[in-house]
Amino acid sequence: MLTDLAAEHDALAALLAGRPDHDWSAPTPAPGWTVRDQIAHLAHFDGVTALCVGEPEKFVALRDSLEDLQSYVDGIGAAHADRPGAQMLAWWNDEHRRLRAAAEAADPAVRVPWFGPSMSLASKLTARIMETWAHGQDVADAFGVRREATARLRHVARIGVLAFPNSYRAQGRPVPDAEVHVALTAPDGDHWTWGDPASPNAVTGPAEDFCLVVTQRRHVADTALRTRGDIAGEWMRVAQAFAGPPGVGRRAGQFRG
Repeated sequence: MLTDLAAEHDALAALLAGRPDHDWSAPTPAPGWTVRDQIAHLAHFDGVTALCVGEPEKFVALRDSLEDLQSYVDGIGAAHADRPGAQMLAWWNDEHRRLRAAAEAADPAVRVPWFGPSMSLASKLTARIMETWAHGQDVADAFGVRREATARLRHVARIGVLAFPNSYRAQGRPVPDAEVHVALTAPDGDHWTWGDPASPNAVTGPAEDFCLVVTQRRHVADTALRTRGDIAGEWMRVAQAFAGPPGVGRRAGQFRG
């Protein structure tokens, strides 16, 4: 898992290395977020994750001092808006190394505190892989770059499947009492499946497309995903693998073609 997290970091860092400062100010598809904002978010929360793993008491003190979590999250980009690109990348590299060092030194069975419920170390690292990949997609879209899909997407897909209830709760909707079968084709041609194949509700298609939809980096209409059943179709319209309030998602047709 740490190897995959490092690989995800390295792939995005390579895309950013040597970029002129004006590239860091480029808008991304996330409304109001520049490339600099995306990396500031990753750097900050890699550091916060290192804190929750290695020094949980300090993390809890930070968490309990916050008056409003969303304002805290939204203020990260503005707080680092004046950092040159090279400094921003160096900062993220440093925080990533801190996170890896803390995780390598931790008991694999430990549960770590977070802004919501505590979670296993494995779940926390999986979430960092998902965050790095998703924010990296925004950066790639800002630069007009097509990234290579890898087997690391299995981490993102798994979170997306497990976040079925969160997708509805984030919207203030009741969670359907139904199982959705998910059958995805991995980048290497392997098959990843979850749930009962006999379910009347199913989502099938490329794993990369599923990951793009559940992280709200693509509208389902702009992907090759297929759904069977009303609940599966509804889920793909509201899917949200990340915590917090409803995401703004992407418009149908925004990335078509």
